[in-house]
Amino acid sequence: MHSPRPGFRAVSKFESLFAYEKPLTDGYKLLPFRFTPFDDQNYVLTNQVGEFLVLDRPTVETFVRHHLPADNPAYNDLKSKHFLLDSDSSVGIDLLALKARTKLRRFANFTGLHMFVVSLRCDHSCPYCQVSRQSDDKIAYDMSTETAEKSLELVFRSPSPNIKIEFQGGEPLLNFPLIKFIVERAKSINELQKRNLQFVIATNLANINDEMLEFCRVHNILISTSLDGPADLHNKNRPRPGNDSYQRTIEGINRVRSTLGRNQVNALMTTSKASLGRVKDIIDEYVRQDFNGIFLRTMSPYGFAIKTKWYEAYHSNEWLKFYFDGLDYILELNRAGHVFVEYYAAIILAKMLTPFEPGFVDLRSPAGIGIGAIIYNYDGDVYASDEGRMLAEMGDKTFLLGNVHKNTYEEIILSDALLAPIEESFAASVPMCTDCAFEPFCGANPVFHHATTGDFVGHKPTSEFCEKSMGIFRHLIELMRSDVEVRRIFTKWANQAC
Repeated sequence: MHSPRPGFRAVSKFESLFAYEKPLTDGYKLLPFRFTPFDDQNYVLTNQVGEFLVLDRPTVETFVRHHLPADNPAYNDLKSKHFLLDSDSSVGIDLLALKARTKLRRFANFTGLHMFVVSLRCDHSCPYCQVSRQSDDKIAYDMSTETAEKSLELVFRSPSPNIKIEFQGGEPLLNFPLIKFIVERAKSINELQKRNLQFVIATNLANINDEMLEFCRVHNILISTSLDGPADLHNKNRPRPGNDSYQRTIEGINRVRSTLGRNQVNALMTTSKASLGRVKDIIDEYVRQDFNGIFLRTMSPYGFAIKTKWYEAYHSNEWLKFYFDGLDYILELNRAGHVFVEYYAAIILAKMLTPFEPGFVDLRSPAGIGIGAIIYNYDGDVYASDEGRMLAEMGDKTFLLGNVHKNTYEEIILSDALLAPIEESFAASVPMCTDCAFEPFCGANPVFHHATTGDFVGHKPTSEFCEKSMGIFRHLIELMRSDVEVRRIFTKWANQAC
């Protein structure tokens, strides 16, 4: 060890280990937490693993000054949720560490969702489409078997024990022979790999036939489709020749259920300007079609949604009203005995009410791009996320990681195009996010912020992502505070989403 330079005294950066092992004999210690004003009188407090409390300002002030008496009603809540540590128990730190490890365990598995754009061709012309689709006769926009083979090589380089391959487009069924090739080839590779392998086709169902259904049955392939509401609304949002998009979708859903089983198909909706004010009609359509829930999804700033200006058709406040009205109606259904879930709320509630992380890419920090999901385009280009691929179709290739024909797995995964946005947008160290009590429930979402502001972090005070997310977080907490029955319903949703 070098001697200190003259004029300087040796100073240890840390206390000795003994200083951290000394037992607490009086009072309590604060464990790490954040707090944010909830309303005029109260604050919401969250700890490192997302457990939360809502306390009035005087109680918070007394607590942080180490003057909160043990007989205060809030004391045991703060202790049981790991906001403080006292001499009565020595397991608080260990429990908090266990919950933190549980929350973060998904990162050890790395990329589990692998999306294949097998074709950009599509027979629909949805004006809100996030993809820069091509007409259904342009086969130059189909993925080749060579590109599919190279992409599969990268898929099985992921260390994740769970591999989900999702086929996207355009309309992927327009290149069904390639889907068959990928499924059969992936299963052949997996005979040695022994992963938990799953397949999903995201399709509008307009072109599904008996051959496709039988293949999906044999290989246990799930179907994901789009349903925007009743016939008039769905056909307006998702036009196609013949104006029969709704009819084909419903017929397709029924055919899938008949061949594959009721739970082998799910549906997603997108909120357009025409959807506002019709949330009950949309939910009733999902109930009528015997779905167990709905994902009330906002529009995204990519592809044709930007070109047609549909993304600008409504403000985030309008969508939040739509969402809150829909959530209230869904809760009415549940109170009346009809079990029905709003899936976006369920994802957030899992982060609030359980020690588990559901893994939804948009609500992850570090960001879920690349490490949670990755996409292989029809031409072999690899993108950090589906949204990153959509930006590239608009001319912005910020999130292009490489190409399966030119780059190795290591070059793609360690590229600056992936590491830079993940590092720069890490919410725990981003201004405003680092002090926000809602950070444990939220995500970094660097693709959205880059698309809307040209910056991975974005401008938090004006971010639509932040406005919508924080609005929902506050609303869910308020509903749980004001109604015990809602808390019971939400707890059930949260456990199902894990």
